[in-house]
Amino acid sequence: MAADPGLADWIRLAAVPGIGGRTQRLLLQHFGLPKEVFSASGSALRGVIGPELATALHAHDSNAEIAAALAWAEEPGNHLLTLADTAYPAALLDGDDPPILLYAKGRIALLNRPAVALVGSRNATHQGIQNAEAFAAVLSRAGLGVVSGLALGIDAAAHRGGLQGPGGTIAVVGTGLDRIYPARNASLAREIAESGVIISEFPLGTPPLAANFPRRNRIIAGLALGCLVVEAAERSGSLITARLAAEAGREVFAIPGSIHSPLSKGCHKLIKQGAKLVESAQDILEELRVINTLERSEPINTPSSVAVDGEGQTMCESHGSEAAVLAAMAFDPVTLDTLSARTGLTADTLLAMLLPLELDGRVALMPGGLYQQLR
Repeated sequence: MAADPGLADWIRLAAVPGIGGRTQRLLLQHFGLPKEVFSASGSALRGVIGPELATALHAHDSNAEIAAALAWAEEPGNHLLTLADTAYPAALLDGDDPPILLYAKGRIALLNRPAVALVGSRNATHQGIQNAEAFAAVLSRAGLGVVSGLALGIDAAAHRGGLQGPGGTIAVVGTGLDRIYPARNASLAREIAESGVIISEFPLGTPPLAANFPRRNRIIAGLALGCLVVEAAERSGSLITARLAAEAGREVFAIPGSIHSPLSKGCHKLIKQGAKLVESAQDILEELRVINTLERSEPINTPSSVAVDGEGQTMCESHGSEAAVLAAMAFDPVTLDTLSARTGLTADTLLAMLLPLELDGRVALMPGGLYQQLR
């Protein structure tokens, strides 16, 4: 990324200790671009932010941080996005605390596409992880980005599912982008940087401080049309994200669970407070009115005849028939491999055909990658 001549001033403004986002935006409101902020007289600055912060504004030496950030931004795939950039996520501008500077690695175009936040417990159950990945995969194949926080458990599963479709995935982290946290997600982070996008408001070198993770939750909520909580304890940080989403006017969804599971308590609490109970990704797509705006990436062929083999399994005589695929599926859960064997269709062809059927509510993607006909 070629450096913007004024980018150093944005980095400098974001780096001043004691001057947070609200004060930064107050200065921009009064003086214009950061260059004008630093050119303003001491008396003008004191009149806006007081003497102590005005002194800090000019006293802080941020040359090393500026040099490091500009050098980082020159590397392939790296970006520094300011409030003045057209690539800056417009959804964050609707909130009351948009960062003035974002570090981004990957496909920044995803930041301005419709998305759903998907969050939950770090200590998730096996079923919760399966649900998160399955829901995220359907949402991504429907063209929605999947936003989460790159934590272990539900977050990681959400990102893996998001990578399975064109919607992609956005990871919002609480460290500098030159650090991977947790280390166990290093491989996943590299995959997201290649096929999705990772963003942070924190400068390079920022360690995984506990206070930063609740702050990043507002960005997760702000980027999305809605927030799905898969599994959460009663005092889970995921409930913070859900609350921030509700306060920002976003839809909140929750997957119910066993009344005996502590990881269902948070979801049940949200449902009692008005979150929409969801049993499939279709419920989310319907609520967000996504279905009518989707364009199929591949045309669906017209129905063809169906034959039955000697063991009673249904086979497609003509490749490309929705009716034949449904007949081959019957009403028992079936794997993609089994469906491929029954129909003679490749996995890629089947996935292209199954997505519209999922969106129509005729097929559901079940935990474990099983498909089941609903009607």
